[in-house]
Amino acid sequence: MNSSLANSILSLNSVAMGDKKADLILKNCNLMSVYTREIIPQIQIAIIKDRIAYVGPDATHTVGPKTIVIDVKGKYVSPGFADPHLHIDQFVLPSEFAKKALLCGVTSLFSDPIDIVSVGGYRGFQEFLKLGENLPIRIFQVVPGGLPVDAKFSSSKSLSLSQEKTAIKHPHVLGLGEVFSWTKVTSRDPKTMKSLSSMLECDCIINGHTAGASEKKLNAYVSSGILSCHEPINFDQVLERLRLGMWIMIREGSIRRDLKEIIPRVLSHGTYLNRLMFCSDGLDPLDISEFGHIDHCIRESINLGLKPIDAVTMASKNNFDYYNMGKDLGGIAPGKLADILVFDDLKSFKPNKVFVGGKLVVSNGQIVTPIKKQMISPWIKKTVKLKNFSKNDFVIKSKKKDVTANTIYMQTEIITKLGSAELHTTDGHVSASLDSDIWKVAAFDRIHGTGKHSIGFLENFGADIGAFASTWSFHENDMIVIGSNDSDMAIASNHLIKNQGGLVVVKSGKIIASLPLQFGGILSTDSFEKVSSNFEKINNTIVDSGSKFSRPHLIPLFLPFLALPSVRILCGGIVDVKKRSYISPIY
Repeated sequence: MNSSLANSILSLNSVAMGDKKADLILKNCNLMSVYTREIIPQIQIAIIKDRIAYVGPDATHTVGPKTIVIDVKGKYVSPGFADPHLHIDQFVLPSEFAKKALLCGVTSLFSDPIDIVSVGGYRGFQEFLKLGENLPIRIFQVVPGGLPVDAKFSSSKSLSLSQEKTAIKHPHVLGLGEVFSWTKVTSRDPKTMKSLSSMLECDCIINGHTAGASEKKLNAYVSSGILSCHEPINFDQVLERLRLGMWIMIREGSIRRDLKEIIPRVLSHGTYLNRLMFCSDGLDPLDISEFGHIDHCIRESINLGLKPIDAVTMASKNNFDYYNMGKDLGGIAPGKLADILVFDDLKSFKPNKVFVGGKLVVSNGQIVTPIKKQMISPWIKKTVKLKNFSKNDFVIKSKKKDVTANTIYMQTEIITKLGSAELHTTDGHVSASLDSDIWKVAAFDRIHGTGKHSIGFLENFGADIGAFASTWSFHENDMIVIGSNDSDMAIASNHLIKNQGGLVVVKSGKIIASLPLQFGGILSTDSFEKVSSNFEKINNTIVDSGSKFSRPHLIPLFLPFLALPSVRILCGGIVDVKKRSYISPIY
């Protein structure tokens, strides 16, 4: 636990005056001051326990016989970076993600664990909170603000209003996560409005998601107390929101990269930077290994013309100002928690030293503090509540010789539209057509044990495989199975049932790639390196088999996602999102 500033003022004051001695001093620092937009040379920083007591030209009065003095030899020193919005309930456990984030200088993560809640409800939320504790990185959580996406179709678990009120009493739970069904706000959905009001009464932050909202709808959304958004994809959207008093998290992550569209126009317009931040919204293992995290956002922004000190301010101070945590974090100053980065230069922005709460956690590109995996409750590893399948479970019957099928046409890995195809029947069963790139797609309730499922057709996938299945999907976490033949679809499904979650690719009855996700069916309990390797193999296997998409893992992830157009599949059926109606697979 952090010390509170209230309980630390006597010792901090005493060290600053020299009446008590510091635990740690960093000297010969080129200090990046996020408070004055300048780099101040020859600065010394005195730290006691986890907080900074003194910042100035000479800290020798704080040196005692036990004080550790580190000469950083004119290197650049900045506050730790933060990611103000990401989903870390993806791919690996928080303990594994922390290792990579810390190497990138990210010392604080603001997590929106929407998928673990959709799987495990309040119990899952509590389980995930535990996984974020006692790590050498700060993980703050929000109560997911988007579940259910659409109660008419969704079967995801969520938190009740009373559970939300209990959750925000936890010291690391800061408020409500992205309220991405903004139409629930503009139509004044009773539960949504009660949730917003409850959060505001407790002085909590509420994160936003305003893709597609503008003018009066955006005004109504902002007037409901939601003051941030990570969805703007261009400067015009940024400016409209800034003018309404919002904070903007410029997204640069694995699903969208928006920096290049926004930063140059911010600079040419002369926009104030004090309400701008960087966020990832989530990173896959390959991207964080290749590009980095918030450090990548800083490098990219500097290449686009942003001053290094301004990029660092957006990566640190602005985040904590938004979350009303500026008295503790976001800069290097007396009283602040000692989250400090040391850089060789202002180009690479790869820290050679990282301190969290005054403790050295990274040195010379290596983690130098133990990071333990927490104990995991057995129940969260048993969330695929399905019985073994046979090929008959994927049959669509018709008495006609030929049928016209409604298809989910894949325009991208994420965006779909309604298509149609002429298909043949064999022995009363409607067949997929690999030659015509028409696939079967199925969604099964794997969480509640209801047996609910739906089967339809998918178009424009283009891979020469038998089946591709996943238990991880936004934000329903149905088991999604795509296949060219019923037998391979059954094999893929049974593999995921046996392993209690994951992604798997099957061809000719054989498993050719697999990524186990044992925790809630959405996270792996394996090492980062093993998950990264398995994840790469999943995508490469499908791409090398002729898929039309470079990131095929996103297809089952987004197929049930009711917040995007146009056609989605859930265990309850195929949904026309705009019409809010079900679609028959054949007609």
